[in-house]
Amino acid sequence: MSKYNFNFVGKFPITTIFSLIFVLASIYLFASKGLNYGVDFKGGAEVQVKFGKTVNLNDLRTSLKSHNFKSSQVQSIGEASNSEYLIKVSASEKDLNKVTDKITTMLKTDFANQNPDILKTDIVGPKAGEQLRISGFQAMIWALLMIMIYIALRFDYKYSPGAIVALIHDVVIIVGIFCLLDKEFSLQIVGALLAVIGYSVNDTVVVYDRVREHEERSAGSSLKDKINKALNETLTRTILTSITTFIVAFIMFMMGGGVIHDFFFVICLGVLIGTYSSLYVAAPTILFFDKFKKN
Repeated sequence: MSKYNFNFVGKFPITTIFSLIFVLASIYLFASKGLNYGVDFKGGAEVQVKFGKTVNLNDLRTSLKSHNFKSSQVQSIGEASNSEYLIKVSASEKDLNKVTDKITTMLKTDFANQNPDILKTDIVGPKAGEQLRISGFQAMIWALLMIMIYIALRFDYKYSPGAIVALIHDVVIIVGIFCLLDKEFSLQIVGALLAVIGYSVNDTVVVYDRVREHEERSAGSSLKDKINKALNETLTRTILTSITTFIVAFIMFMMGGGVIHDFFFVICLGVLIGTYSSLYVAAPTILFFDKFKKN
């Protein structure tokens, strides 16, 4: 028995409009502005370097900016004390070799006192980057399809569309925010989106499991009442899980450094949006598909 008695389903018409505005705005931003794809997705050069003396990550980023490398990524490899880094810089296909040489020259000039040792240089062509981009989006689509099949087998096929609508809702809004802020979209972000999908569906499955219990025990009650009871009974668990996850993700976002900054930015957004969609998108959507089934 829950101490809460909120009418979640009663707010569904309002939250539907709210969600549609954000989803349509996100789609418009994606179509008109597009994503700022990182080196992984649009091609560029990679240089792995190890310094004989300690070099600060921010000093490397500052140096790259001063040499007009507009789209670049720097990440530490191994322990910070190793001073080993992977530098990624975007470039067109005809400039790939020139960019690699330019990075090498920059390192040997700006960090001559730190004894830079170039361990490896690689180039990623635009076609390879495009294929990687397609594969990344395909991974998300396959994840959504597998989740849909799992929920249909685990519960009932009428539950599956609601879960998928909620997950698509979460991913589209996060992508829209990346378009709006012009943040770099890389393989790391695809991984974060897949993590958000897993987190969000876990919340949804907990609610669905409780709805099914009420369907078995309270045959005389309306589906609306069963959903409201399920949401109220799992509300404490939903809030506590979301708060604890968000706190950890936010600390990592603030304190984790530039390498994982965007990854945990997505996780923070995913926790907030995923909690909302579990309450106001996934569960109430069951009503729509139940009516569709009856008709």
